[in-house]
Amino acid sequence: MPTFRGVGGGLARCYDAVEMATVEQQEIVGLTEAAATKVRALMAEEPDGDVGVLRIAVQGGGCSGFEYALGFDGSAQEGDLVLSSHGISIAVDPYGAPYLSGTQIDYVDGLQGGFAINNPNVTAACGCGHSFQVEDGAEGEAPASGGCGSGCS
Repeated sequence: MPTFRGVGGGLARCYDAVEMATVEQQEIVGLTEAAATKVRALMAEEPDGDVGVLRIAVQGGGCSGFEYALGFDGSAQEGDLVLSSHGISIAVDPYGAPYLSGTQIDYVDGLQGGFAINNPNVTAACGCGHSFQVEDGAEGEAPASGGCGSGCS
């Protein structure tokens, strides 16, 4: 089975992207209408032709072990799972897909607003809300931390 470099440069096994994209794509990540509206507005502010997809990734880091990364990319990369939610093209790398399965992303206006990520795989989160842990024994899991340390802002 081919390998690829995942987020953070680690080698991982490649998923059968065709099967996953057709069978499970709607189960990986979804946007609420509010989130899709905000993403469209942010995409409109980018220079023409520079944005093709919303990239959602999981990276090692933070005081709880993992952090989310949301950003724009010109196009999907080889091996990415590409899905659509409310007309927004979303790219998820195969490394992050298992950690994101079933995730819903919302957008909340207001003083403490922003993108809110509801991930059913999270078992613990940092007090500041910027990093998270998954079930014990999960591949790539970082050790538990006693609280919000210098990895949080």
